[in-house]
Amino acid sequence: MNKKNFIPVCEPLYLGNEERYALDAIRSQWISSAGGYIEKFEDQFSSYCGVEYGITTTSGTTALHLALKSLGVKGGDEIIIPDFTMIAVLFAVLYCGAKPVFVDVEPDTWNIDVKKIEKKITSKTKVILPVHIYGHPVDMEPIMKLAGKYNLYIIEDAAEAHGAEYVGKKCGSIGHINCFSFYANKIITTGEGGMVVTSDPEFADKCRYYKNLCFSLHGKRDYMHDDLGYNYRMTNVQAALGLAQLENIDKFVERRRNNARVYNKLLRDIPGIQLPVEKEYAKNVYWMYGIVIDPEEFGRTRDELMTNLKEKGVGTRRFFNPMHKQKVLKKLGIKDEESYPVTEWLSQNGFYLPSASGLEYEETEYICNAIRKFYI
Repeated sequence: MNKKNFIPVCEPLYLGNEERYALDAIRSQWISSAGGYIEKFEDQFSSYCGVEYGITTTSGTTALHLALKSLGVKGGDEIIIPDFTMIAVLFAVLYCGAKPVFVDVEPDTWNIDVKKIEKKITSKTKVILPVHIYGHPVDMEPIMKLAGKYNLYIIEDAAEAHGAEYVGKKCGSIGHINCFSFYANKIITTGEGGMVVTSDPEFADKCRYYKNLCFSLHGKRDYMHDDLGYNYRMTNVQAALGLAQLENIDKFVERRRNNARVYNKLLRDIPGIQLPVEKEYAKNVYWMYGIVIDPEEFGRTRDELMTNLKEKGVGTRRFFNPMHKQKVLKKLGIKDEESYPVTEWLSQNGFYLPSASGLEYEETEYICNAIRKFYI
């Protein structure tokens, strides 16, 4: 156990210039949405991803909204998303007045099942929005082929996949326009914040335009606005923190991958526990180390195990609820009567263990021993 007698699910880790850069931004008095750290963070993060442009935002949710807006998504359009994902994906679609179309996920990667996407495409489909869940890349090649076949856009949600790779390419560099989150539990953080990345200059300019209340990008500020805009601006202080985090991103990624190696070693022989995978095409960054409990084989339920771990000072977090069952949809008159068995199984039986970049081996060992003892 650690000195606090509690192991949280995830805490941020600071290894370098976070305090120095943030203090520099404060002392410069450029503390709002202008300042040198904004541009540096956008340029260096987009370069890290292998794309041309980065546009900072207030969150991963607003990054998704901006991406959809830049593609001209509007009421009547259909957006294909995984049924198993974070609610922010669904909300961003709904913000645009578009219709979410759900697809079940793969039982091993927990990512959108690429084999089930094509049958959900209609004449109203505009975007396929795959999510690299918990840090494992989606199999993107078949999705990009579908985009070409049906003239669709692809938005990658890489909120949980900083540094993850698909056949050697960074996640966030494959779709037409792609999104990241820098929430406190992400591999790198700005506290709250996000970024849109793209190599398309038109999409980048539209994101900059909409995120800044639709002020003209090139003309004088005359306080006349042609379109409905949003205040999705990251602060210079946040960007300073993000830039410092980015300098150590490879270390953070390796620490998360090492967490997974330790968990895999210590948990792999316990019956009834499904561990995360790493496909041959993928570099999984294990943003969160998730496991799925088969209650019949394990002998206890997911919730019983989570309660036992909490009593032993271990923080956990259950998997997402299915998108098609979200109550907000009923209020908006959106119905989906289909069955999504993999998503429902994961929602009922999956949860993730402490996964922070600063997690120590002794803590991981303690967690695994607690699980083993509860099984016995």
